[in-house]
Amino acid sequence: MNLLHIDSSILGEHSVSRQLGKEVVESIRLAEPAVNVVYRDVASEDMIALNGSLLAAKNTPAEQRNAQQAFQVGIADAVLAEFLAADVLVIGAPMYNFSIPSQLKAWIDMISVAGVTFKYGANGPEGLAGGKRAVIVATAGGQHAGTATGIGHIDYLRVLLGFLGISDIRVIAAEGLAMGPAVRDPALAAAREKMSDLAA
Repeated sequence: MNLLHIDSSILGEHSVSRQLGKEVVESIRLAEPAVNVVYRDVASEDMIALNGSLLAAKNTPAEQRNAQQAFQVGIADAVLAEFLAADVLVIGAPMYNFSIPSQLKAWIDMISVAGVTFKYGANGPEGLAGGKRAVIVATAGGQHAGTATGIGHIDYLRVLLGFLGISDIRVIAAEGLAMGPAVRDPALAAAREKMSDLAA
């Protein structure tokens, strides 16, 4: 089994989403000792963006690309290959300004490729990346689940993954982390309790 672990927090070792994501991966590793884990930290690497420069590079024949274009296409191809090879995704997704980090959105833009991970047919869009299991590790300073302010966070990731054909989506969420120990501590405890059934 191949597991792809994505971190996107800019807070480094102070990040709760990073800590919880690591614990999720370890819980899966305990249940599946032979799991092959691939890790990508989209916040600390030179994650490229979907822009005109990248599109031009992709549309340039490989033998005609300059060094910068080859670099861009190389990263895009590597990110997509990691995604396609994964059986399980663990996605660390803190909330920034009512949405996901821009670095995580850049990663999403690299894996959302028409004709590869989705297509449009006579009956509308069809996801081509089915058969994967996704675990969203979502954190937020406030409490947003089920409200309009949460639409661009967990709800968005559910829609995106579903669009790509992934239906087995589980969420480990810890919200209210900036609201003091009385809210933070129970939220973290509840998140860790939900990890126990991930291997099921």
